[in-house]
Amino acid sequence: MERILVIIKPDGVERGLIGEIISRYEKKGLNIVECKMIKADREILEKHYIEHKGKFFYEDLITYMMRGKVLVMILEGNNVIQLIRKMHGSTNPLDAEVGTIRGDFANRKTENIVHASDSKESAEREIAIWFS
Repeated sequence: MERILVIIKPDGVERGLIGEIISRYEKKGLNIVECKMIKADREILEKHYIEHKGKFFYEDLITYMMRGKVLVMILEGNNVIQLIRKMHGSTNPLDAEVGTIRGDFANRKTENIVHASDSKESAEREIAIWFS
């Protein structure tokens, strides 16, 4: 069983998409191990997005993620990392296929509804940051 960290970002929360997104995970047979809604502060976001520090979009990303509440959860299942990344679709909603979360709901690359760990190592690091 693999674990992954998933975040429903501020735009997903603001638009009332939490139930729809969680329903998709549950219909896929994934288990929600832990879940919490928080207003993330700069400190936790800087730890989470450390690999982007210094990039042109970093400050906008941090500001966007602090703008409102986020739903953070640990999901568990067989091949969960690969499954969730497919379910989310491309980061750019213009490239995301219809039927994916971003393909169905996102309309801007900078506000793309969800985040998911991209590897087992990232999942372990991100879970430790958000669920210490």
